[in-house]
Amino acid sequence: MRRRTFLADVGMGMTGLAVSAIGARGAEHHAAKAKHVIWIFLEGGLSHLESFDPKPELNKWAGKTIAETPHKGVLDAPFTKQNVVEFTANERKLMTTVLPLQVGFRKHGQSGMEIADWFPHMAGVVDELAVVRSVWTTDNDHAAQLQFHTGRHIFQGYFPSIGSWVHYGLGTLNEDLPSFVVLGPPTPPHLGGSGTYGANYLGPRHNGVPFASDPDRPLTYAAPEMEMSAAEQKRQFAFIGELNSLDAVEYPTDEAVRARIKSYELAYRMQSAVPEVFRHSGETAETRKLYGLEQENTRPFGQDLLSARRLVEGGVRFVQVFHGYRTDGNGWDSHTELKKNHARLSGEVDGPIAGLILDLKRRGLLDETLIVIGTEFGRTPGVEGQREGRDHHPFGFSVVMAGGGLKRGVVHGATDALGFHAVENRHYVADIHATVLHQLGLDSRRLSVPGHQRLEMDIGAPIRDIIA
Repeated sequence: MRRRTFLADVGMGMTGLAVSAIGARGAEHHAAKAKHVIWIFLEGGLSHLESFDPKPELNKWAGKTIAETPHKGVLDAPFTKQNVVEFTANERKLMTTVLPLQVGFRKHGQSGMEIADWFPHMAGVVDELAVVRSVWTTDNDHAAQLQFHTGRHIFQGYFPSIGSWVHYGLGTLNEDLPSFVVLGPPTPPHLGGSGTYGANYLGPRHNGVPFASDPDRPLTYAAPEMEMSAAEQKRQFAFIGELNSLDAVEYPTDEAVRARIKSYELAYRMQSAVPEVFRHSGETAETRKLYGLEQENTRPFGQDLLSARRLVEGGVRFVQVFHGYRTDGNGWDSHTELKKNHARLSGEVDGPIAGLILDLKRRGLLDETLIVIGTEFGRTPGVEGQREGRDHHPFGFSVVMAGGGLKRGVVHGATDALGFHAVENRHYVADIHATVLHQLGLDSRRLSVPGHQRLEMDIGAPIRDIIA
């Protein structure tokens, strides 16, 4: 060993242990109300109008242009231009011919919350929900998926995702499992890709780790390439660890080297811990039914949500679950035939989401687990083309939350009579981030890295009105 390497090894020894301990333990800024997050993302753009913010005025003025209704002022509202950064050179045209609601809706629960008939199971747990009906974003194309996770428009580049901030701020609760796990078919590369669960300047060790709900191959690249005994594999990892450690001593500030060392260590530990998490055979028949595992249309997403519950039980901090692109290349993006698209997709998610809420509640985990159900934007009140679809709509849409110390059975904020603009208690997407961080005991304003300025917009502010 060279003198420089020896001295660096001695000098960095205790420092490295300290850094590792901090990363594992984390540090809350204030008393936390939640320990875990299950972040469900519906890719493509769920219509807020046909889900959690139904507007009867759409039925009343169906077939008329917005200019012909008493609500024509929405077209001149400053939000129409002020808050949208066009993704393409040709601006998206506003759809001004009113399309009626494609599904009925009713009031449910003691709260009397209105929910579309496509979500009967979630209607059954409505008194557990906190619905924010006044969220807005600035991207009117699908890269809004990246913006929903990082708080920044794709034109501004890539920034740390909400899951990575949680990992950075709190670390892990279980050294045998990643603190930040990703399930389901993620965002395509041209819409942000791994940036929706990436850490960017926080460093690669804070990236989300993609899994599959398959006990035989939950993490394909963690399995050995050829058959070998446990002893052989242990010796192999030890040798690789020695080589990586020499690199780490020579280059102590290289985040990639440190992340590589941790990934090898974690991958070895995960080979026994992870398959058990995804082995659902031990669950009762009643639980399997609750998540829809016995039905073909609900099984894939139900497996992901059951896996999310088991990961949370195992100590995982942040589980990000994507839905939409597994069974349909466009996901919830319903420019045509919204009724056909949303009826099918809501049938895939409604039961499993309600099942997750009920399962967490009966296990005493709902109070410490914050569920977020988001999408990149809503859908336009106006019809697109001649095939009863709705276009992208960043001006106002809904995000649903539950558990984690939030109020139950509450609606916060509002869009106007046509569901066009968020007009009451408006919240940029980063306010959702700040609320999640607050419930976990983190102050979004105190999460910073020298040399990387965060804007007021992407810091956000907790939505106090929905916090219990």
